[in-house]
Amino acid sequence: MGRRGFLTASTALGIGAGLSTHAILSEASENETSDKTSDISRRDQDLPFIGTEETFSTPTLLKLNSINQDHIAFLEEIGLSDLGQRRIGDMDAGGLNVQILSAHTPSVQNVPGQRGIDLAYRLNRQLVDGPIAKHPDRFKAFATLPLQSPEAAADELERSVREDGFLGALTNGHIAKKYLDHPDFEPVLARAVALDVPIYLHPGYPADEVFKIYYSTTRSKYTEEYQDYIFSGSGYGWHQEVLTQCIRMIAYGVFDRFPKLKIIIGHMGEGLPFYYERIVNDMGEPTKDSLEKPIGQYFQDNFWVTTSAFPQTELLDLLLKYISVDRVMFATDYPFADIKEQTDWFRGVDLPREDKEKIAFRNAEKLFRMKVPVK
Repeated sequence: MGRRGFLTASTALGIGAGLSTHAILSEASENETSDKTSDISRRDQDLPFIGTEETFSTPTLLKLNSINQDHIAFLEEIGLSDLGQRRIGDMDAGGLNVQILSAHTPSVQNVPGQRGIDLAYRLNRQLVDGPIAKHPDRFKAFATLPLQSPEAAADELERSVREDGFLGALTNGHIAKKYLDHPDFEPVLARAVALDVPIYLHPGYPADEVFKIYYSTTRSKYTEEYQDYIFSGSGYGWHQEVLTQCIRMIAYGVFDRFPKLKIIIGHMGEGLPFYYERIVNDMGEPTKDSLEKPIGQYFQDNFWVTTSAFPQTELLDLLLKYISVDRVMFATDYPFADIKEQTDWFRGVDLPREDKEKIAFRNAEKLFRMKVPVK
């Protein structure tokens, strides 16, 4: 019997019927899951949210950091520099109670010397005198720091926390080709510990030589379509870059020197859930004599993780396999991701109500010593 005859006969005998039955069962299972998700979502409609990675820019920053005028126009179009009614309207539509604002990557990290120091101060004061003053219950902020001047950065962190009520600081990738594990930045880390505030490690674009080796090509259309830019950033490179910095900080003893240092990473762990066992198993042996604790313990003791722009239940489940629910916080990555899509997703996640409250707002309340305002 030939192949065509076998297929015809097997169908007649019902061998192929299992495929149809499986399809019917799969559809029924999907419908059942959808119904359950809808029920859970309705139950949790009253869930408040604190967004812990919510981005803004200003005309000065847009001009400083954008690729070209088309890039600026795109960022303006999506509302990156809007800190008024458009942003508030999007928050209300999605049920996001509070945004913790942070400056768009790379912020002022490419600006050295006194100019960088002055620009960081002005950006922080603009937030305090503008959106935070107008909407104190809706907006909080991470400080922008002039990290090319570490002592000044430490001072600005302290000033912004003590005088302006900032909740910590957010960094954006490498600082003049150095990461926070470099001894130059110990004044900043020490000050964060003294103030008991976290540092959020947001991604940044790679140094030119790294970009050239990893992401560039001679194919002109690749560059014309900004594929190299996206590939090195949100499409892939950012996530590897942050996780690399985390491992460097652990392996080079940062948390042994600063055991109370608090670090936040976004984007559902920047690949950490996928690589966790590999990192712990393969890095455990070579670091056991140089570190005070097993490498995995630092992820438990010193890190918090946010869900920003990754509304995927499978990834959340994997993250919670390795990181305590007490260390996971909600975020949207607005305006690069839709607020309502993410709050709707999380309302439908099948977790105990207590755990969902922790992720949605309670863990942030505890870490930042704040409260969701009562409507």
